Amino acid sequence: MAEATSVRVDSWIWAVRLFKTRSAAAASCRSGHVRVNGASAKAAHQVRVGDEVRVRAADVERIVVVARIVNKRVSATVAVECLIDRSPPPPSREIMASVPHRDRGAGRPTKRERRELDRWRDR
Repeated sequence: MAEATSVRVDSWIWAVRLFKTRSAAAASCRSGHVRVNGASAKAAHQVRVGDEVRVRAADVERIVVVARIVNKRVSATVAVECLIDRSPPPPSREIMASVPHRDRGAGRPTKRERRELDRWRDR
């Protein structure tokens, strides 16, 4: 049986467990959160071995290189063999604690909060 040389990007990122469902992977492609070799990719974009795939989900960017083509969902141990993870390490807890956080829907920042944000950005 001949092995496929390319597969849809939404199918591949679902198969290697970057998304829980294929529909979530396709929705992420439609939203522009998936890039293949630096270009925004639609769900039907074909990926090949050696392509760099950047996925942004839950405010975390994953950078992976396709090492093996799979189109069916595989176990976690096999999924690790299908990609080369080049994602940067997550920021430390100390850095995350120092970042100002604002609840969604809390309205516009006050003048004081804007000054704090400006001071933080200038560092």
